[in-house]
Amino acid sequence: MSTDELSIQFPTFQRELKSFLLRLTASVQDAEDIVQETYLKAQSKIDSFRGDSSLKTWVFSIASNLAKDLLRSQKRWPETVTDICREETLQNKGFLQEAMHIRQTSPQGNFEIREHIAFCFTCIAKSLPLEGHLVILLKEVYDFKVKEIAQILQLSEAMVKYHLHVSRKKMMDIFDQRCSLINKQGICHQCTELNGIFNPKQEAQEELVKIEMAREADRRNRDDLFDLRMNILQELDPFESGAAKLQLHHLEHNRQVMEKYLQNID
Repeated sequence: MSTDELSIQFPTFQRELKSFLLRLTASVQDAEDIVQETYLKAQSKIDSFRGDSSLKTWVFSIASNLAKDLLRSQKRWPETVTDICREETLQNKGFLQEAMHIRQTSPQGNFEIREHIAFCFTCIAKSLPLEGHLVILLKEVYDFKVKEIAQILQLSEAMVKYHLHVSRKKMMDIFDQRCSLINKQGICHQCTELNGIFNPKQEAQEELVKIEMAREADRRNRDDLFDLRMNILQELDPFESGAAKLQLHHLEHNRQVMEKYLQNID
C-alpha cells in the first residue's frame, strides 16, 4: 500500500478512531493529538503493512499503542467519579454558567438523557484496568471481532475473551448499584437531575420513554441491559451529536476534577 492509498482510506474511519480515543482518554486534546500522531506514524510505517489485517485494524493498533503509552502513566479514575465531579460541579458557579450558555446558544447544546448515558459510561469505564478498557470499547462499541482485537492489542484471543468477560461483569456490577435507570434503587439520578436543570419545562419521563434500556429495565436480564447501553454508545458520535458541545464541556470539567483529585490522594 502507498501513502496515497492511506490518505484516501484513513478519512473513512477517522471519525470513528477519534471518538474511540476520546472515550479512552476522556480528553478532546489527547484524542485529536493521537489521531494526528497515528496518521503520521502510519505514513512512516506504511511499507510494513502487509495486509494480514484490514488497514483499519492496523491503524487502530497504532493508535491503541500510542494511547497506552500516554495512559500507563496516569492513574485510573475511581468508580465514584460521577459523585466526586457532581459535588465539584455544584460548587462551581462558573462551570454551570458556561454550561447554561452553551445550552442556550449552541446548536450542539441540547441535553438528552441518552447522551448523558454515553457520557457516564465514558467516565466510569476509566476505572477499568487499561487492557480491559481497550477491549470493551473495541468489542462492544466499535464492533471489532475478537481476532481483530487480539491483533490490535497484541494479545492472545483467550486473553481478549478474559478481559472482555471481566470488564463486562465489572461495568454491569457498577451500573446495577448506581444507575437509577436500570435499578430503581440505584443511587445515581444525575440524568434526571441534569434534565431538570437544562430542560426545566420537560419532564424526565418524556426523555426516558425514548430509551429502550429504561423501558425494558424490569423485563431484561443484566446482559441484555448492558447491550442496550452499548447500543446507545454505538449510535452516538460524541463530536457530532446535537448535545456534543455541552457534553464535551462537561467531560473536560470531569477530567480536570479527576486530575486534581488523583494528585491529592498521592
